[in-house]
Amino acid sequence: MNITVEVTIAAPIEAVWAAWTTPEDIMEWNAASDDWHTTSSSVDLRVGGAFSSRMEAKDGSMGFDFAGTYTKVVEQELIECAFGERSLRVEFRQGPSGVTVRETFEAEATHSEEQQRAGWQSILDNFARHVLKKQST
Repeated sequence: MNITVEVTIAAPIEAVWAAWTTPEDIMEWNAASDDWHTTSSSVDLRVGGAFSSRMEAKDGSMGFDFAGTYTKVVEQELIECAFGERSLRVEFRQGPSGVTVRETFEAEATHSEEQQRAGWQSILDNFARHVLKKQST
């Protein structure tokens, strides 16, 4: 089963793309809630290149790595990647209201569809806030 989440950001495509693909930016926005954070991130943005982000609870009680390999990259349009046995497609579409970022990912069996959708949407909403904050400074 695939799950899709999306957000539209009133910012230039260049700013949205940069925030999505820059490790320092990823560490700022990649968390589903305020009690989690990303402590490290790496990006080798090319087909066959690897990515990794370390997500941890701020209280140190747990953490995990989200890592995989890029399978398709179209600058400022599309990123596809594989992580474990699953895949992720991220589309960047310029429109009259800004850039729509749409993520479609294969669901996993541990958490409910609703939990997965809510978690991924929360991270995407954090991403949008991060981009807008950077644009205002």
